[in-house]
Amino acid sequence: MRVFLTLCISTLISSWSYATNDEIFGSGADMSSLTPISQLLVDPESYTNKTVTVKGSIQSVCDNKGCWMTLSSDEQRLRIKVKDGEMVFPFNARGKIAYATGKLEALSMSKEKAIAYLSHMAEESDETFDPASVTGDIT
Repeated sequence: MRVFLTLCISTLISSWSYATNDEIFGSGADMSSLTPISQLLVDPESYTNKTVTVKGSIQSVCDNKGCWMTLSSDEQRLRIKVKDGEMVFPFNARGKIAYATGKLEALSMSKEKAIAYLSHMAEESDETFDPASVTGDIT
């Protein structure tokens, strides 16, 4: 079973630096709830629908609207998503370190929706995707 988790952002603080200034979005991250991405992925049910803060290197950013970014830490990845238009992740943030606070949500999809979603994600990332790799509904 594939598991897709998204951290829906209520606030975000990023520590990437432009000259000597850090960029802060929202009211900043809650550093008291800092949880490693690898820990979230070992037992996601314990964190689902709870507010957590993660830290990671920004691997990718939505090229269309800047509405998501992917953070990587301990060789694990987590997608950070905001509502379209609520905030925009800068396209030049790739490779920078960010902290994000939000609610961890599991996405449940039918096989057809999963194929469409994964195909779209692969297209955005210039990666190949084999629809046959999806054998049923996913969460």
